[in-house]
Amino acid sequence: MEYQDFINAVATRAKVSTDQAATVTRATLEALADRISAGQAEDLAYQLPGGLDDCLRKPLRQDQVKASLGFDDFVQRVADRPDVDRALADAGVGPVLTTLREAVTRDEFENAVAQLPKEFRQAIEPVGAGGGRRLGS
Repeated sequence: MEYQDFINAVATRAKVSTDQAATVTRATLEALADRISAGQAEDLAYQLPGGLDDCLRKPLRQDQVKASLGFDDFVQRVADRPDVDRALADAGVGPVLTTLREAVTRDEFENAVAQLPKEFRQAIEPVGAGGGRRLGS
């Protein structure tokens, strides 16, 4: 999946502009990198297009909080990032995770989601929902 395809898919799912989709995508992927192992983040980054892979390839921050936080806390951490308010985070986190599932292999996505609380799965559209097609295999 190319960078613009990823952003367009998020924009369509979240019903936001492509600029907002790019912002919430980067914020969500950065927050995700704080929640999963560094190795898993690198595995996902390897499969993402340039411009998104770097969101997962960053040094761990001192304020990193692992999987003890629930989904609502995760959305708030996305909303706390520059240029993202709570409404954009609420609208965008699920679409970013759904699009991520399409952009990487099923095994890599499942390995990442397995490191998160089960409530994260509720934010991800079922395969085939919303007219999207699975691009990763």
